[in-house]
Amino acid sequence: MPASRPIWKGQLRLSLVSIAVELYTATKSNAKPSFRQIHEPTGKPINYEKVVAGVGPVDKDEIMKGFEYEKGDYVLLTEDEIDAVKLDTRKTLELTQFVGACEIDPIYYDKPYFVVPADELAEDAFRVIRDALRQSEKVGLGQLALRGKEYLVAIKPTGTGLLMETLHYEEEIRKSDPFFSEISAKKADPDLLEVATALIEKKTAKFDASVFKDHYQAALRDLIAAKLKSKGKTVSTKDEPAESRPSGSNVVDLMAALKSSLEGSSGSKAAPAKKTTAKKPATKAAPRKKAS
Repeated sequence: MPASRPIWKGQLRLSLVSIAVELYTATKSNAKPSFRQIHEPTGKPINYEKVVAGVGPVDKDEIMKGFEYEKGDYVLLTEDEIDAVKLDTRKTLELTQFVGACEIDPIYYDKPYFVVPADELAEDAFRVIRDALRQSEKVGLGQLALRGKEYLVAIKPTGTGLLMETLHYEEEIRKSDPFFSEISAKKADPDLLEVATALIEKKTAKFDASVFKDHYQAALRDLIAAKLKSKGKTVSTKDEPAESRPSGSNVVDLMAALKSSLEGSSGSKAAPAKKTTAKKPATKAAPRKKAS
C-alpha cells in the first residue's frame, strides 16, 4: 500500500456489487518549484490577513460562507449546515453508464486519481471490473462528492489498477464556435494533406512520457542551485541577443517544408527538442537561410 494517505475511502458500486476502494492523488504537487513572496528589506515571507473594510483583521471563527443571491445581499451558511447536506455520492461511487474509451472529448478531462482495493477481500471483484472495462474498451461514468463538490468522474483500467479522472460538467466548458467561427470550412489541399499525413506516420511512436522533460523547471532549479551556491548574492548574466524569427510577411513553400521535414526525419520515434545554449555571436554574421 502506498505511503501517502488516501483522500477518499468508500464503495465502488456496479449494480448490486460494491467494492471497498481508496482514492489517491495521481499527480505530485512538489514536482515543480514553488515560490513565496518575500519582503526584501527584512527577508521575511509576506503573510495575508483576512480583513474587513472599516474593521481590519478578523478572527477565523468570525468568518462564515455566504452566497450572493442578489447584488450585495448574501445568505449565510455555517460549516455544520453545509456538512449536513447528505449525498449518496459522498461514500459511494456508482458506475451508472459506460461509453467508448474514445468518445469523451479530451477537453472534459480534469484531474487523475488512482483507485485501489481497500483490502484483499475487495481484490477479486476489483479485478473483475478492471478486466471487464479493459476487454470491452469502455469507460465507466459516475458521480462522486469530494471536498465540497460533486464531480462527474470517469473510471478506466490502468496497469493492474483503475484510474479515476474528474470531468468538467458541460456548463463549465466554453463553446468553441466563437473562437473557430472565422476559420474556413474549406478542406485541405489533397497533395499537402498526403505529405503531412506521411510525416505524421513517420514520426508516430508508442507514447513514452519519460522521453519528454520539462526544460523550464530544470532551468529554474539550476538557477536556484546557483543562487544557493553564491550564498544569496545576485547572479549576473548578460542578456543574449534573441534569435530573429521570420516575420508573417515571409512566404513559405508549405509543400517544400513538409517534404523537407519528411525527408529529414530521423526514424519513427519522436523525441523532444534538446535544450541549446546560446553562443556568443560572431563579429560578422553569416547570411541566414530562409526558415522552412
